[in-house]
Amino acid sequence: MLTDVFFRRYEKRPMFNAVGPKESALFVQAFRILNEDIWKYYDWEKEVDERVKAIWTCLHDRLTREIGITELSARYYSYQTEWMGKPITNSGSYDINLVVQAWLNAQCTDTMDPDAFVKRRLSFIELAFREREGQIDELNEKLPAALKQAALQDAIARAKHTGMRVPGSRSDGVKAQNELMNSMFTSQVHELNERFKQAGMPLNYHNGFIQITQDALVQAQIEQPFWDLVKEPKWKNVSTDMATAFDLRDTAGPDPSFYAGRALESTIKIISDEKKWSTGNEKGVGGYLNNLTSKANGSFIAPWEQESMQRFFSDVRNDLAHGPGSKEMPKLAAQQIDHTIEFCMSWVKSLVARL
Repeated sequence: MLTDVFFRRYEKRPMFNAVGPKESALFVQAFRILNEDIWKYYDWEKEVDERVKAIWTCLHDRLTREIGITELSARYYSYQTEWMGKPITNSGSYDINLVVQAWLNAQCTDTMDPDAFVKRRLSFIELAFREREGQIDELNEKLPAALKQAALQDAIARAKHTGMRVPGSRSDGVKAQNELMNSMFTSQVHELNERFKQAGMPLNYHNGFIQITQDALVQAQIEQPFWDLVKEPKWKNVSTDMATAFDLRDTAGPDPSFYAGRALESTIKIISDEKKWSTGNEKGVGGYLNNLTSKANGSFIAPWEQESMQRFFSDVRNDLAHGPGSKEMPKLAAQQIDHTIEFCMSWVKSLVARL
């Protein structure tokens, strides 16, 4: 199975010409977030948590497959000692989290490419955070069923009540535990992104990906609020297309603005469908924009807002979406690409916030 990894997405964009103390510190810090805060490898009795071991093993195996190696660092050891004049062979295996730790903390030698060295380690960090985010998304999707089950147990407990009342409820406990899990992961992502800043890396983790951020102010005011709003599963296509737009922009790939436009179009269609305004007779994105502008639907957007987005789809997105024939291939300047991506992100953010 192919895995989307940081080092392959940014393979053609040189980013690191050396590995210094800041980069090494980042790898130690990221490992500690994963090993101490997200997945504790040993339980309170100092025994290996087999569920956590399976997660670390899966992450190790997925990354080694993408790199094209069998192990990140040595998984097994063997050495000889002597007892009563006889040689004894001692052998065994290292815990998989220590295999990863040894690899993350390895020194970049003169024979290694520092750019690949750093990007591969960032790939492991990205995979691990993506895995945890996937786990949390799955638990969030199961929350309504868990709350329903807890409420049923509360009702049974009340029916058996004999005069002694236990404070609180199972439902409250399930909800509180879910909120704590989400807030903890938000804090862990925030720490990782702050660690990137400390290491002087213009990177940001969001929604399963580590990507380049070019402007701190744009990141704080537009990009991060955008990623926070499209975390829900229903916005998956929006998040995926916008992430693709970022990757293509940052690696000088073709038509990043086209994918940003797809993200905005998906947002418009999802809102129209969710509000039950879609008729099935819409002709292109203009028909869905009409649904959002309609007075009968409460004027979700104003006519001038409709015109602004329609002009983008007509003048920019359509030129990129259709073959030019014998005419010159349309191409936007770097500043225009940044503008269109920020334009689409701002509109997605505005539209989603109105729901």
